[in-house]
Amino acid sequence: MTPVALPVLILAAGASSRMGGRDKLMEEVDGVPLLRDRIEAALATGQPVLVTLPPREAAPARWDLIDALPIAAVEVPDADQGMARSLAAGITALPEGAMAVMVVLADMPDVTTDDMRRVLAEFDGDMILRGATADGKLGHPVVFPARDFAALRSLEGDEGARTLIEDNQDRIRPISLPYAHARTDLDTPEDWKNWRAGQPS
Repeated sequence: MTPVALPVLILAAGASSRMGGRDKLMEEVDGVPLLRDRIEAALATGQPVLVTLPPREAAPARWDLIDALPIAAVEVPDADQGMARSLAAGITALPEGAMAVMVVLADMPDVTTDDMRRVLAEFDGDMILRGATADGKLGHPVVFPARDFAALRSLEGDEGARTLIEDNQDRIRPISLPYAHARTDLDTPEDWKNWRAGQPS
């Protein structure tokens, strides 16, 4: 059973540095910006949603997009120092009493609400849950129990939680998701072109 205090943390503070001047999170998916699509998918789980963002002046369109949405925006002043700072800021902002956190990357359009619910439903208070592809490759989303919050708050660099995960291999439980949902991320214009070409018309 999915616990009530299990917020979803969407990491959306990256700079889209490989997009040739475009903001990948403002690219459209089903007629809406990717960031809004990801937030709506997370909200549909029924869990609280937090979204990390760079300073408003660095990404005003992202801030304008989330202003009217029922989420907690977390500004990351040092977002340019890597994903770890975004993750640490999000963990620090979690509501009191959170039993765990589901980390979702904002540039992964194929992760559905059902995928998130499937991973959340396996929460047991101890294991680190990782979405996995149909053929077993580990990816996202990732659920970290509260016992890992202190370590997540102290992360540095652009490796995200990789070191924490590598140091806790005995606590990793893969949760199979359809196709390549758990690993499809869109970082470049070519990624977007290829992904759109594969979508049903």
